[in-house]
Amino acid sequence: MNAKLPVRVRFAPSPTGFFHIGGARTALFNWLYARHCGGKFILRIEDTDRQRDTEEALRSLIDGMRWLGLEWDEGPGAGGPHGPYFQSERGEIYREYVGQLRDTGRAYDRDGAVWFRVSGQPALIRDRIRGDVRRLEEKDFVIVRSDGSPVFHLVNVIDDIAMDISHVIRGEDHLSNSSKHVELFQAFGREPPTFAHIPLILKTVGSGKMSKRDSGASIEDYRRRHYIPAAVRNYLCLLGWSPKDDREILPIEEIIRLFDIDGINGNNARFDEKKLAFMDGEYVRALPPEELLVRARPILQSAGLLSAGESSPQSEGDGCDGYLGAVLRICQEKLRGLEDLPGFCGYFFSRDFPRDPKGLEKISKTGDPAARIREFLEAIRGDCPFEEKSLEGMVRRLADKSGLKTGDYIHAVRHAVSGQMVGPGFYGLLMVLGREEVQARLENFLHTQGLLQD
Repeated sequence: MNAKLPVRVRFAPSPTGFFHIGGARTALFNWLYARHCGGKFILRIEDTDRQRDTEEALRSLIDGMRWLGLEWDEGPGAGGPHGPYFQSERGEIYREYVGQLRDTGRAYDRDGAVWFRVSGQPALIRDRIRGDVRRLEEKDFVIVRSDGSPVFHLVNVIDDIAMDISHVIRGEDHLSNSSKHVELFQAFGREPPTFAHIPLILKTVGSGKMSKRDSGASIEDYRRRHYIPAAVRNYLCLLGWSPKDDREILPIEEIIRLFDIDGINGNNARFDEKKLAFMDGEYVRALPPEELLVRARPILQSAGLLSAGESSPQSEGDGCDGYLGAVLRICQEKLRGLEDLPGFCGYFFSRDFPRDPKGLEKISKTGDPAARIREFLEAIRGDCPFEEKSLEGMVRRLADKSGLKTGDYIHAVRHAVSGQMVGPGFYGLLMVLGREEVQARLENFLHTQGLLQD
């Protein structure tokens, strides 16, 4: 392929199941290369398998690519000069090309099918990742089935020719098909595109290729669990490619600038669901307040913690300066992911919250927690200003007087007002709840535990 030709790459999936990690990584690498080179990224749907193709799978694919930010320059919904972009609508084009093969003696009929006559010469596959590979295609093969439907190898090559594809970036498992494809390109009198067969993605445990049955394989699963799309995209970039400077979290603009086929590793990449979750947490903790608010509100509403249009019955204001914004501000640095949001901060929005079942046992190890909670409650009922520094000084004085540690008071009060033993900064938590709410929750805790004294 002439290196001076415009870069045109394609992602050509079959809509036969959910959009999975392997397909998403292939789409991403093609998209990155097109953006890096100022070329075009084409989405082409290989929907000729009438038994397996479904509308649901197509929606999963389209929605998943858009969720990842992989917009295409040509293809379904975008149009373009090389359509149709569904193979099921390109039958006339395929028949015309098969006619060319018949005219040159490279196609013939046998047993009701159309066969391709191989050249008998080794095919040279020039691959940017694997190097030059020579494979001999020894036997003729079917290109149109007896029912009239074209075979993958034929339509794949015809579409790459008709759509002026310059580079074919696809999984290593397609390398074995490439000798057939090179033979077909040459039979049509066309130079094959530049190939780049990217490494396989191995499942988390074991040596096998990651399949649709493996945990973490579905892109839709990450959407449902409220992962940040940029985090998933960033992680997928690292499955076979790296910026060569030990960095892992990079803005997409910089990845586009750095990405090139020559930087793709030939070794298989191992999928690590825990690492992806960690990376998602890093993205969550770096979200601007406005974006976090937009993402968090529907999650909390879905969990029944927020009603539409309100943050909390105790407060007014629905923006970053309102109650919800204040809650998110103190919780953000401790969040592992948005999926954890209802469990991590649900107690801010309701007094009916679950309690850590071992919490009371833990806070009782250093003596009577009720005594500490009563002391704290009495102090905030007094003239202690309800401000972080004042509260911190007050807890220190209580600890000095009782001979306990400040943590003994903090853990007891935190458990009483939130039901948890861990969470956002203690004094920030109190400030967001406010004096009256903290008092009410402490009194309620003592009452429900039978510890409240008249």
